[in-house]
Amino acid sequence: MRIATWNINSVRLRAGLINRLLEQHQPDIVCLQETKCPPGQFPASEFAPLGYEFIAENGLSGHHGVAIISRVPFDQMDIHSFCGQNDGRHVSIRLADSNLTVHSLYIPAGGDEPNPDTNPKFSHKLAFLDEMKSWTSTHISNGNGDHVFTGDFNVAPLESDVWSHKQLLKIVSHTPQETERLLDIQSSSNLHDPIRAEIPEPSKIYSWWSYRSRDWQASDRGRRLDHIWVSEGLAGKCSNAAILKDVRGWERPSDHVPVLVDIT
Repeated sequence: MRIATWNINSVRLRAGLINRLLEQHQPDIVCLQETKCPPGQFPASEFAPLGYEFIAENGLSGHHGVAIISRVPFDQMDIHSFCGQNDGRHVSIRLADSNLTVHSLYIPAGGDEPNPDTNPKFSHKLAFLDEMKSWTSTHISNGNGDHVFTGDFNVAPLESDVWSHKQLLKIVSHTPQETERLLDIQSSSNLHDPIRAEIPEPSKIYSWWSYRSRDWQASDRGRRLDHIWVSEGLAGKCSNAAILKDVRGWERPSDHVPVLVDIT
């Protein structure tokens, strides 16, 4: 089974790019973030002709929003509202006749100032990560099968996940307050990172390049914000993990690129 995750930055605007991904890479499941799509307006008809007939969505108008499109049937969909806010940041599916649950997550970006006392957005991000730790642990420890956690985590946790560790230490997405929390979530639930298993440190890898860069490819000042984590039972079953950097060069792209992994 091939699973992909992609912050698409408007699913209706970039449905054609999703279809291009489906045709070229044949994922079975694609987890999307920042769909910016109100309930009832998801462009499901764009993907059905390619065999992706099963849709789970948690959408909002104009911002946030997550979804999962699948050519594999599922018999359960769930939504968790972190920090008591129904702001379109999680959806999961449990595959039919399977013990596998796939999650699509969109962790808050956190604004510009890494000070929770003066920046409510950053405070909310830290609270989200704190809740995510106990929430993830509950899913892992309840004996409810295997889990794949995917999405735009808006944190580049490792030094080699950013173009300059030293210059970004005080930049939201790579501050110690965020990276330590995210790595704590990973270690406390014994979650595995197939991308880093495939491309170990100190190799630098990124999944996001700013729109503000005049030539994103030449400057290559990226960050690895998009992740796929698998529960312990799946760790030895992952292969072909990849970040599809070339997608950033497609016409009218998202500033994020897809991440994918095969699970046998």
